[in-house]
Amino acid sequence: MSASSNTDPRGCDRKSLSNRLTNQVIRLAWIAGCLVRTEQLEYIAAVARLGSFRAAAEALHISQPALSESVRNLERELGVDVLERGRHGARVSHSGRDLLPRILTVLDSVDRLRQAANEQHQSMRLVRVGTVNTATVPLVAPAIREFRETHSDTQVEVIGAQQAEIQRSILAGSFDLGLVNYLAGDDKPPDLETTTLLRGRAVVCMRPDSPLAARDVVQVDDLRSEPLIVMRSGYAMHRYVHRLLRDRIPAFSYSTDGAEMGKLMVAEGLGVTVLPDFSLIGDPLEQSGVITWRPLADDTTEVQLAIQRLRSGSPPRAVRDLHRIFTTRARAYTETRAKAYTKTRAKAYTETRAKAYTETRAKARGGTPAKARGGTPAKARADTNAGPPRRPRSPDGCNPAEPD
Repeated sequence: MSASSNTDPRGCDRKSLSNRLTNQVIRLAWIAGCLVRTEQLEYIAAVARLGSFRAAAEALHISQPALSESVRNLERELGVDVLERGRHGARVSHSGRDLLPRILTVLDSVDRLRQAANEQHQSMRLVRVGTVNTATVPLVAPAIREFRETHSDTQVEVIGAQQAEIQRSILAGSFDLGLVNYLAGDDKPPDLETTTLLRGRAVVCMRPDSPLAARDVVQVDDLRSEPLIVMRSGYAMHRYVHRLLRDRIPAFSYSTDGAEMGKLMVAEGLGVTVLPDFSLIGDPLEQSGVITWRPLADDTTEVQLAIQRLRSGSPPRAVRDLHRIFTTRARAYTETRAKAYTKTRAKAYTETRAKAYTETRAKARGGTPAKARGGTPAKARADTNAGPPRRPRSPDGCNPAEPD
């Protein structure tokens, strides 16, 4: 009885056979170039768990004949039938009962190895972000700073480029993420996943001492009378300005790459430029008063900042995390920008009203020019000093009634 309990139907010692087969499984599963594949061990585990080849094939999304053949090949390599087949399904054999826990251990070790290797690869990899250089200070820099707090071993490389180059690089695998501008109605590439981060309007960027800064809004014709700094061909704002001016660009103008260089050129007094409002609001040059901005009159074109990545495949964890940080930061910045926009418009309106009021008061004090010696005539001065005219009295000496 004891001999029977310690031997399998072939007459081999079960404990010795189990240890030998376990070593074989581990050796074959881990040595490169071996005949045993990890998928074969997964197939056996699935059949043992589900109780039939059919159910296992459906769960693993492979054909039942292919699964059966793969399991048979593994059993021949191991020299033992791990599974017993029957009309009502399949179950683990006597030898398989001792062997199955080892198979599961191997699979668990393989999973942990893959996870560790994947995490190490993700933590050490380089994340490359292409950008058209817009919203750099209020959005891009804070997002990367937050990303570094949790991914200190990941290097982030930010590359300035035009939109078409960014999209080609993402498709080719050279860039992981791309930050690009779109105008309302622009088509999006179908092979890229596009998420809109910011929506804004085009505004005119200028120095505070510019004549345009004294206005509430800037007319389109005003841009034709100023030195204009435009983006080079290939940027969305290049298309926007040419569409706005109907290709009647001022004779004296500059071309540059990206909003950051455009703002610096404005700060140096070289001219004015047209940028999305999210490239200006919150920028240090704007907050310190070096540059300012005014909205364009009679134009409601929406400018979008979008983040793009490959639509197919599963991006590494580092790329997913940076993408998530960009979207979260964008929502927070949108709320801040709305408050700043209202504050800037109110400030510009107050300054304009104050200036107009001062000019009106100064003109009123000037009065009618003197005929002989200049200045205000005596009667005019007396009338001015007398204050507002008195209300006429009624015959009974009372003031007339105020109107309802």
